[in-house]
Amino acid sequence: MIKDYLKKTVSEKWAMGHFNFSENEALRAIVESAAELKTPIFVGTSEGESKHLGLKEAVYLVKAFREEFSIPIFLNADHHKSFETIKAAVDAGYDAILADFSALSFEENIKMTKQSVEYAKSKNPDIIVEGELGYVRGESKIQEVVEIKPEDLTKPEEAARFAKETGVDMLAPAVGNIHGIVIKSAESIDISRIGDIKKAVWENVYLVLHGGSGLGEQEFKNAIEAGISMVHINTEIRVAFTESLRKTLGDMPQETTPYKILTPSIETMKKVIEQKLKIFGSINKI
Repeated sequence: MIKDYLKKTVSEKWAMGHFNFSENEALRAIVESAAELKTPIFVGTSEGESKHLGLKEAVYLVKAFREEFSIPIFLNADHHKSFETIKAAVDAGYDAILADFSALSFEENIKMTKQSVEYAKSKNPDIIVEGELGYVRGESKIQEVVEIKPEDLTKPEEAARFAKETGVDMLAPAVGNIHGIVIKSAESIDISRIGDIKKAVWENVYLVLHGGSGLGEQEFKNAIEAGISMVHINTEIRVAFTESLRKTLGDMPQETTPYKILTPSIETMKKVIEQKLKIFGSINKI
């Protein structure tokens, strides 16, 4: 079912949105936005987020939201960097995993990603496995400056070999993107590189753009046109949540009821999420 949507992203030139969560409030904001706009959605937990929330808890939360809203919601183990954590996410019932061994050498990245693909597919033939090639700098927060180096970027010929030897379903390349929001940024997405990578990999290997927070509308559209099938957004909804929460706490210093304090933050996150989904062109796709 996931691949049905991924195939459509290529033929129809739109992208699925991927948003991270570590608590019920963020997940609710993501799912309510997707339901209102009638879009399939990816939700993800990083190693830190899944440790905070719990792997099984994430799986059952998503299952409950899926049943309540009757929309396609796919749960991804985002940026899992060891075989042990990947194995745990697969065993817990995640729909997709990102086996991120991009910090290793090219050969080791292939070896560990292939091992992850083989294990995941042996447990669930329908699971989607993503690999990462190249170095996407930055962290999921607001940063002063991040410098991208030429050697960070993914080479199309290496992407072709990586995809063929690992058997991944999706590939996250480094194309000038940065994790997080950078205040002093010369960030510029290399659109031609995206196109070259898409041509180099197998037809059924779908490209994922990480570090979407802070990019402009036209950059997203150009990247999608060139071959991006999924865009990750995390920092922007974190910022929306925390800024709204700080304001609410200042405006309501005597309030002690958690859901009353958190509700404005959910609505603020939804505005950001809905804006992104409209840019990605994924509305009314279900």
